[in-house]
Amino acid sequence: MSGFKPGDATAVQDLFEAIAPRYDQLNDLLSLGLHRLWKRQAIAWVAPQPGQRCLDLCCGTGDLALLLAARVRPGGQVLGLDAAAAPLAVAARRASLQPWLPLQWQQGDALATGLADGWADGAVMAYGLRNLADPAAGLAELRRVLRAGGRAAVLDFNRQQRVAAFQRLYLRRVVVPVARRAGLEQHYAYLEASLERFPTGLEQERLARAAGFSQAAHHPLAGGLMGLLQLVA
Repeated sequence: MSGFKPGDATAVQDLFEAIAPRYDQLNDLLSLGLHRLWKRQAIAWVAPQPGQRCLDLCCGTGDLALLLAARVRPGGQVLGLDAAAAPLAVAARRASLQPWLPLQWQQGDALATGLADGWADGAVMAYGLRNLADPAAGLAELRRVLRAGGRAAVLDFNRQQRVAAFQRLYLRRVVVPVARRAGLEQHYAYLEASLERFPTGLEQERLARAAGFSQAAHHPLAGGLMGLLQLVA
């Protein structure tokens, strides 16, 4: 069992500070590169346009922020926000290879971004909602910073009974052993514990509507192992 407690903001931040140097490599290995396809599906829903202002909450090492920034040129702006400094440093190094992209990075709290109401035309969050101390509050903050009619996409593991046994098997027999070789066993053992408290797709839809979203639809991906919550403010 992981020593990282789901819902503990400090512990989760420490976890991502530690795994940042290997995060992208392990994502590619453990998902066989499919996480990139799922992230592009999230971007396709948001449908960013030139000149728009977009937000990547819990941006990590910047995958989605980089995709957004390529689409809002010219005249647009993308802000990547994350609680941990180490992933942001990786994101900034990646962005420095494409200095023409309209990107900014900010260390901050996804539950209290400090952004103005309606700041963003579109927003994304990948593998972040599950790690928040209060997912409902995270959805409420996401709605607050999104303009009326703006779209958001939330990508994460899917908590679904029919795939739960396979998920546990995959996490225990594949993910954790691979992470162990990288010296990150406890960090990735946390995934199973975090799933136990994560809202199901239907629960996410209800929470999103309670947060003020006019539309909320959760779609299973990868045979139900992952899920994409599509939102309209």
